[in-house]
Amino acid sequence: MTRVARKQINLALQGGGAHGAFTWGVLDRLLQEPDLEICGISGTSAGALNGAALKAGMVTGGPEAARENLEWLWMQVAGVSDLRLAHWMAPFGVGALSQALSYSLPLAVSQFWSQNISPYAYGPFYKNPLADIVEKFDYSHICGSEAPYLFICATRVRNGKIRIFQGDQITPAAIMASACLPTIFQAVEIDDVETGRREAFWDGGYTGNPALFPLYDGDLPDDIVIININPLEREDTPVTPQEIQNRINEISFNSSLLRELRAIEFVQRLLDDGTLPQGRMSRVRVHMIADDELMEQLSVATKMVPNLAVLSSLKQAGITAAETFLRDGIDAIGNRSSIDLKDMFS
Repeated sequence: MTRVARKQINLALQGGGAHGAFTWGVLDRLLQEPDLEICGISGTSAGALNGAALKAGMVTGGPEAARENLEWLWMQVAGVSDLRLAHWMAPFGVGALSQALSYSLPLAVSQFWSQNISPYAYGPFYKNPLADIVEKFDYSHICGSEAPYLFICATRVRNGKIRIFQGDQITPAAIMASACLPTIFQAVEIDDVETGRREAFWDGGYTGNPALFPLYDGDLPDDIVIININPLEREDTPVTPQEIQNRINEISFNSSLLRELRAIEFVQRLLDDGTLPQGRMSRVRVHMIADDELMEQLSVATKMVPNLAVLSSLKQAGITAAETFLRDGIDAIGNRSSIDLKDMFS
């Protein structure tokens, strides 16, 4: 019997704090699909952590090892050994939990501290809270030349330009830089081979959330699956201080992605009307896995506080969203985009 050729994709993994558990669920389901091959990964912030865990597992032991790595990562984030411990909180619903967290005392203290106290006030007692997690990653595999190829995005503080780390440039510092919110964490300093000087870096979401252009490489497939965890649209106008700040963050962290998608749509129009000869530029096919309805129930509180019930719900929502994509959009892989970019920007 002739085996059907595997469908090859690249993954673009957004950042969004603890909401990255949604991406975990998506990846967990995609990794169980035998006819799907992940060739390249671009990740920012939580997407960088997910991407690093996935690649190390794939190189070590294939999809099952990647799934185990991702579960280990999120158990570390949650501070538990079994996410099933969250089930007793499930009846409250993620919307109610998000609302409660938004007005909780710990979050209020955290927000006051981040808005009024510099992360440099800790002095010699400061330690990046992600260090204990990312330093346990297996960088001999993360930095290896084997597929999937991994690209991690951070923002250079000095000039505001995007910085893509790949290969042996990916270190614990690079991953922490990709997830460095400047009001909470001290800038991560790295000896930058691109500039020849020691540079400070902030969260990659400011310049690429995630960056798509590293995935345009001729050795990679033309299909990019974006796992989106920051809602592109919200129907209701935010009115509370928390809602306003959350929407500001979502818009700013989506802006770089929208710019790249607009550029892809522009090139596709030039190819369609013959302005650009076929073959002159790649015809990138774009797909998206998201659950905006769920994300609209959540807030900056659930991004910052890894609540067990919310993480569990996000993972399950990611699995469901991936199953929907595999049912409705998988046939588009290799043939066409499954999202209408022209409609998105009309």
